[in-house]
Amino acid sequence: MDTDSSQSGQSRALKPQNPPEESAFTAGHSNRLFLQHLSLLFASMGLLMSVWHPSAPTTSSHPTFSSDFHRMAFPISSRLAVTLNSPPVSPADSRSRWSSDQHSHHFLLSPCKREATRSPAELSSDGVRAEMGVTSGLHVWEVVWNPSHRGSHAVLGISMHDCPLQASGYNVLVGGDSQSWGWELKTNQLWHDGQTLQLYPRNGHPEVIEKFTPQRSTSPYTKVAQSPLLIPEHILMVLDADAGTLGFVVDGCFLGVAFRHLPHGVELFPAVSSVRGGARIKLRYLNGTTRDPPALLALCGLSIHQCLGQPRHNQMDKLPLPPVLQQYLRRSHYYTHY
Repeated sequence: MDTDSSQSGQSRALKPQNPPEESAFTAGHSNRLFLQHLSLLFASMGLLMSVWHPSAPTTSSHPTFSSDFHRMAFPISSRLAVTLNSPPVSPADSRSRWSSDQHSHHFLLSPCKREATRSPAELSSDGVRAEMGVTSGLHVWEVVWNPSHRGSHAVLGISMHDCPLQASGYNVLVGGDSQSWGWELKTNQLWHDGQTLQLYPRNGHPEVIEKFTPQRSTSPYTKVAQSPLLIPEHILMVLDADAGTLGFVVDGCFLGVAFRHLPHGVELFPAVSSVRGGARIKLRYLNGTTRDPPALLALCGLSIHQCLGQPRHNQMDKLPLPPVLQQYLRRSHYYTHY
């Protein structure tokens, strides 16, 4: 045996073995490095997608499909974008239920309590609010309300615990007092404290007229849209309890903040009010987040989704990524076009 081989064997024999604690530390360090490399890979993919697919948009976060609301869309924060891009919670989540106690007796709830139906009743305004409210965080609910089942005074918004949920005559309930804030879907008017505040979305009504109204308002004249926008069946309600704001997403477009300066630390509930017999209104809680910044992995996944664009999300399996990463991207894709 030559001298070099002998010395090499001796050095291997004399090399100390790693104690169990050091091995565990090394394994944990390797896992952290793997996650860091994974995040960097996602970030790199967001930059390289334009090379892999030259026609992919890289800067626009607006929907790629045609919508009358496209021109009214406002930019959204990364916090909201990640929330909309996350998979929804289970439909059985308790935040997806209408309250079995807090509703007008003219509203009947389905057995799962996710749908409320107003019974025919003359000269009555009726409301219902969610079973659970929130006091902090960013939260998104989906409300499904067929436009043909709305009638007049169809209002969607939020309320505090003591908002009135039944009144005589045909009135706006959600937004009709200081305990609630509502968007009247037929006229596009915003209501709070019994007053019509303005039209919403703000940039969606270039032509308005001043109309005299005997209703309580900031003045005897209220702005009325000559051609109110037809709000589609599916509406997302975005409540940021930390910032004290409420806004709405329609046809994949965030229409901006509707209400500001909502009370902090007070439980706020999704709520609706209606005067039409047979109106059926479904509620589903989609997702939420704390005020902490989004995770790097989620931001990188969002970047890849936006780079692909809505029409190319069915090409996810063609990405040059390991199957486990493709699975993550497919799982996280839900409302990425918002």
